[in-house]
Amino acid sequence: MLATYLIGLREGLEATLVVSILIAFLVKADRKDRLPQVWAGAGLAVVLSVGFGWLLSYTSTTLLQKYEHRELFEAITSILAVVFVTWMIFWMRRAARSMAGELRGKLSDALAVGSIAVAVMAFLAVVREGLETSLIFYSAVQGASVNGGPLYALLGGIATAVLLGYLMYATAVRINLTVFFTITGTLLILVAAGILKYGIHDLQESGVVPGLNDLAYDISGALDPNAWYTALLTGMFNVTPTATVLEVAAWVVYAVPVLFLFLRPKTAAVPAPAQS
Repeated sequence: MLATYLIGLREGLEATLVVSILIAFLVKADRKDRLPQVWAGAGLAVVLSVGFGWLLSYTSTTLLQKYEHRELFEAITSILAVVFVTWMIFWMRRAARSMAGELRGKLSDALAVGSIAVAVMAFLAVVREGLETSLIFYSAVQGASVNGGPLYALLGGIATAVLLGYLMYATAVRINLTVFFTITGTLLILVAAGILKYGIHDLQESGVVPGLNDLAYDISGALDPNAWYTALLTGMFNVTPTATVLEVAAWVVYAVPVLFLFLRPKTAAVPAPAQS
């Protein structure tokens, strides 16, 4: 639940910031008549994202009958989710400062074209976050007990993001987005490492990758399955009582370099020497 709450909070705030920038630009430009198109585009993006999440679940539970096929499908979606998480984290780190200006420029062009262009622009700005959320959420809850907890946590994270976005837009509340995205990005990298670990396990379960019985560790005797810390480690970082050598290797090979690249200080650009 903590992992899915974090996913909802992070992705939800990105989408909320996008919508807030669009709304603020229209209000400032005295083009409130185009606000319904923004809401329509954003709403359609949400509907499509929910439908995509349903399609993933339906494919796994209904369309794929063989156990090996389901495991392979879950492995592929897990690996794709890790790719999208990694790309999203580094893209936001690089583009956060220029995002508002780019969105305003695109919206100005859309206003010159017409109302449909405004709706399409809002749709495209939001749908990426929504599709990423559906894919990451589906991959993060693989192997979890069947209940509504992860979904409620995801919705709670999105609701928190919407509230934060509203407070930033309508009041004097200010959030250090650099710190926020750094902290959530670090946690999401660890979540992604756990998703990759689970994806490797699914590949082994499906028979595509060997080594299912080659265990790197077995702490099932020391890890109380009913303890809160076990639930935290398993749900947030996919730290399971047992893991194969390949699972652990995949976790380390992903997490260590990605965390290093993400957390290393940015180097200031060195100005070119003046020409004499």
